[in-house]
Amino acid sequence: MTTRVAIVGGTGKLGAIIRDVIETEPGYEISAVLSSRSEMSELDGADLVVDASTPAVSIDVVRAAIDRGINVLVGTSGWSSERIALVRPLVEAAGTGAVFIPNFSLGSVLGSALAAAAAPFFPSIEIVEAHRETKIDSPSGTAVRTAELIAAARESVGPVESPHVDQRARGQQVASVPIHSLRRPGVVARQEAILSGAGESLTIVHDTVDPAPAYAPGIRLALTAARDASGVVVGLDSLIDIGIGRPGPAAAAHPVDEGGVPGQVARTTGA
Repeated sequence: MTTRVAIVGGTGKLGAIIRDVIETEPGYEISAVLSSRSEMSELDGADLVVDASTPAVSIDVVRAAIDRGINVLVGTSGWSSERIALVRPLVEAAGTGAVFIPNFSLGSVLGSALAAAAAPFFPSIEIVEAHRETKIDSPSGTAVRTAELIAAARESVGPVESPHVDQRARGQQVASVPIHSLRRPGVVARQEAILSGAGESLTIVHDTVDPAPAYAPGIRLALTAARDASGVVVGLDSLIDIGIGRPGPAAAAHPVDEGGVPGQVARTTGA
């Protein structure tokens, strides 16, 4: 049986990568390609909606899919745990599925998981993320996801130490973690989680250097999960066993955006 997929934002950079994956994936076909200005009625007849639009449009796409009883895969940035909580009751009431993927890169998921695993051992943690200058939102969905996982992992020890957060240059706090966003030419996507303690620091860095091969494995995994999902699922780490202990009950109750994968570089350094 073939799954008919409607892609919103299918003319953008991420949307084009998703289209290429679907076109070569057995059991899927593209039924409609919508821009961020298209009418939601164009979703009619789809078995699955994939949202790669913009943060401002994404909520309307998700609600339109839910209203039509269609499962939805969300790759659009800007979905914090608080925003997801707003649509969770709608998904459950409709009996549909919604899968939110802050980052389709497996290496990025691993980097976030490593940061969360180390978080209870370091009192000071900050995130620096960089994307190309055309990215319209900040902080990135991946950085928000990482901060929320860090906070969940630190539930027993308390929030991170963040002095002088009243100063604008100290970044935006997400779940007590300061996030600093860079938007500049010459970069695709980069995240540094900097964990500091007495006399030492640990830096976990992930770079996406070629999006298409970096995202394709995660997109395939997410498509299958979204097609069969019931309820809300957040993050690729919810779909695979990455061999790192997940944060405690807080993360499970409030899920919040991944090694050997082409197109990306990840490293951990200590100093």
